[in-house]
Amino acid sequence: MPATKVSAQIAGREFSIETGHLAKQADGSVVIRFGETVVLGTAVHSDPRPGLDFFPLTVDYREKTNAAGKFPGGFRKREGPPNQKEILTMRNTDRPIRPLFPKGYIDEVQLQNWVLSYDGQNDPDVLAGNASSAALSISQIPFQGPIATVRVGRVDGNFVLFPTEAQRQFTDLDLVLSGHDEGLNMIEVGSQVIAEDVLAQAIEFGYEGIKQILALINELTAKVGKEKVGGPAEIEADIVATVEKLREPLKAAKTAPGTKLDRQKAVKESIKSFFESEFPEPGDDATYAQHKAYESRRKQAKVAVHDLEEEVTREVIRSGSRTDGRGFDDLRDLECIPGYLPRVHGSGVFTRGETQALVTVTLGTNKDEQIVDGLADEYSEKFYLHYNFPPFSVGEAKRITGPGRREIGHGKLAEKAIIGVLPSVQDFPYTVRVVSDILESNGSSSMASACGATIALMDAGVPISAPVAGISVGLISGENGQDDIYLVDIQGEEDHFGDMDFKVTGTREGVTAVQVDLKVRGLTMDQVRKSFEHAKAARIKIIDKIEEAIPTHRAEISPHAPRMLIININPEKIGKLIGPGGKMIRSLEETTGAKIEIEEDGTVFVSAVGAGKAEKAIEEIEKLCAEVKVGQVYTGKVVSVKDFGAFVELIPGQDGLCHISELSDGYVDKVSDVVKMGDEIRVKVIQVDDSGRVKLSRRQAMEDEGGEEKADAEASLAGKE
Repeated sequence: MPATKVSAQIAGREFSIETGHLAKQADGSVVIRFGETVVLGTAVHSDPRPGLDFFPLTVDYREKTNAAGKFPGGFRKREGPPNQKEILTMRNTDRPIRPLFPKGYIDEVQLQNWVLSYDGQNDPDVLAGNASSAALSISQIPFQGPIATVRVGRVDGNFVLFPTEAQRQFTDLDLVLSGHDEGLNMIEVGSQVIAEDVLAQAIEFGYEGIKQILALINELTAKVGKEKVGGPAEIEADIVATVEKLREPLKAAKTAPGTKLDRQKAVKESIKSFFESEFPEPGDDATYAQHKAYESRRKQAKVAVHDLEEEVTREVIRSGSRTDGRGFDDLRDLECIPGYLPRVHGSGVFTRGETQALVTVTLGTNKDEQIVDGLADEYSEKFYLHYNFPPFSVGEAKRITGPGRREIGHGKLAEKAIIGVLPSVQDFPYTVRVVSDILESNGSSSMASACGATIALMDAGVPISAPVAGISVGLISGENGQDDIYLVDIQGEEDHFGDMDFKVTGTREGVTAVQVDLKVRGLTMDQVRKSFEHAKAARIKIIDKIEEAIPTHRAEISPHAPRMLIININPEKIGKLIGPGGKMIRSLEETTGAKIEIEEDGTVFVSAVGAGKAEKAIEEIEKLCAEVKVGQVYTGKVVSVKDFGAFVELIPGQDGLCHISELSDGYVDKVSDVVKMGDEIRVKVIQVDDSGRVKLSRRQAMEDEGGEEKADAEASLAGKE
């Protein structure tokens, strides 16, 4: 293949896609350049593995640190497992691409994206989705794309396509959007509270950018694209006819009374009985060829049964009632319990039908911040949410492992939902960790996590600006976009067999996060707007229920949480507070029982568990780092007596000279006639010179504060005479 390049000006920068230079043995490979950020995307396929009955699409994305001229962090100077951002990017690449393969296609497909160069301004994550789409489009793999992916921000009220890193510091919206010529097929949003109509406008703005990239991919495909090869095998007609016998038993099982597990059991039993009667296993005397034929027919029958189950589920819904008996807009029963656990800093249980989240909050100090290292400069996060999905939550016994891509993705979505309502660091300086443990699951556990996090945060005394709730809206598409059915609060089978999982979180006033996954090819803007309407109505019902259980955040944080106070000192005093070799700060921590953390700008965070400890530390810091001010009157201690005056300690480590002429308004023969070592006297600061030397006046302090001290001094002098 000859080297080929297409390019266009997008968002004021050149966006180019080239192929034929790198990774030429892959089925498809492209290099995307945007600014000086460069991403390599490859697509490879191989024959399906024996016995496979699902589409094994694998997406990998790696940000190689050498692309930004950095060494990997840690002791081992080599990239390790993917970090959170890489995993989230893999998910955002996978989600819009996966639905665009032929139904029943089970060839092994692997997409890899490497960041080769990063310029510090143009984030490579959205470029990866475009690279995978372009690599698939020019290959023989039967991908029914292309798709394109863009990021949209909003700076000073104006939408920005592909905002730079500098612009993202000031945006109140982070929208990642994917789509194709016929509509949208992925939406991912994290934002401050933003109205639905404004968000819809941002999506429309982003779709115009999608069209520009689609034009480039189509241009490249027209020049070098290969003919598509392969696809799913056809199911034999007699197998389809035989499977039709299962329709009525499946419908009865789907609508059986009871719980999700009861219905699942009924469905499994009806399918098992069907296979035993219609597809019996060959006997021991069967030939190898007969066994192979049986395996092929049974495999086809499994696909046909799955298709029939989907058809029956949608048929039941279209008849006017869902499989659990609810109406299309009905929420399942809600339960909100704040303060469920006694020793944690905050907790809440949120139950919606057969989905239940136990959420806890832990309050910590700056030392508990999450350090994030990657291509960009290292930074720390003061709020993070972790999501856990144990197998018992769906009644299964499976291998127990660490968090996978699903757990990380769901946790990040719930985290985005809450960030927009958190207080500022100045108002609430704690590091906050939220953990959502899913105890039961039958749809939208990420939305339950957002609701449970709101309850737990308010129980912990975190002053969030407004309660947040989340809900998922499903879709059963009608013919030609007509007669669409929107399902509020979808359960697991409606997610699996339906066309859409449209998750929205927010407050009464607006949206904080969105995540949309599709089984169908795409959504129109009319469908997006209707989904927002259904989600908002349900969200407000849930917020009403949350506020019944806990109307606002607790007035006090848990006695088991650290008390944290902030004081600002002159940065020049930092060395004094730390002391030689850290001696002073260690001494303060030992004597007060508090932890002291100092920022470069002079902000000091003081934390302690137990009443009065943090306050005592603040008092000592104020004494140690107080600034001597001209005109201020202090009570000081005489620490040295000289012929020309007395040195008086005003604050720890800071003294000044009170000249003999400033000790009294009368004649003073000897300094010792007025003051002695150890005396406490009132003095006024009359000057601080450029070298920091302080001049004091006892005489002026007496004049400012009245004649009492003056009379006492004169009486003392007279007695001595």
